[in-house]
Amino acid sequence: MTLTYPLHDLALSFRALHVPGRPLVLPNAWDPVSAAVVVEAGAPAVATTSAGLAWALGAADGDRLDRDRALAAVARIAEAVRGVAVSADIEGGYAEDAAGVADTVRAAVVAGAVGVNIEDGRHGGGGEPLRPVAEQAERIAAARAAAGSARVPLFVNARIDTFLRDAGGVEPTLERAAAYLAAGADGIFVPGAVDPGTVKALVAGIDAPVNVLVGPGAPAVAEFAALGVARISGGSSIAEAAHALVRRAARELLREGTYGALAGGFAYGELNALLTRA
Repeated sequence: MTLTYPLHDLALSFRALHVPGRPLVLPNAWDPVSAAVVVEAGAPAVATTSAGLAWALGAADGDRLDRDRALAAVARIAEAVRGVAVSADIEGGYAEDAAGVADTVRAAVVAGAVGVNIEDGRHGGGGEPLRPVAEQAERIAAARAAAGSARVPLFVNARIDTFLRDAGGVEPTLERAAAYLAAGADGIFVPGAVDPGTVKALVAGIDAPVNVLVGPGAPAVAEFAALGVARISGGSSIAEAAHALVRRAARELLREGTYGALAGGFAYGELNALLTRA
């Protein structure tokens, strides 16, 4: 199935949002209502969090969710925010080999995504924490080719897990970034790198938009902007905070019989209206 419009235009507009020094800020969503809330708050695009999405579907994060369930969820999110660009975190590609990654990317486009994150970290016990560079470059090249066959200028964000998995510093990250960009990636995502000096070195050494992951304790958006970052992601942090609120409210209700944790929530009609308009 080939989709050209409106995904083609959405993909171009999504690409244009990646500006070093004026970063695209993405409070990541995990289901249709969180996506609608993010858009209502002013986000110019929606990006999924693979962890939050997996949790919402009753699975643990870390390549444990199957492709069909994950992309069906992405399709529901895209439908809920029609006309807004959606980027899908597809973990390692939900596939064992490059051909499978290509299948996943084609399915992501059909689901309505105009961007994908593909990570080089490996999950499960034993072995190296990251895929070999050549293997991951082949997977990214397959993703690029699949997007081309769908005639959608998909933004391929190559995630490098060197810092997240304690598997290398700046130089190994730059080496991986160069290989992934040569294979067809459009941007480089380095979760775990928040130290200003480190981020500055990454921005200087990567000839593409650089994406960082933020959460409690990380520098403010303005500081990352000054360093030349082009994209800032909340990752799973908002989902984690939302589920922590569920726990606080439940414990208070069950143990104290009171409802203070629920103060400041959406009014029923306001939240319902966000999806009524979808």
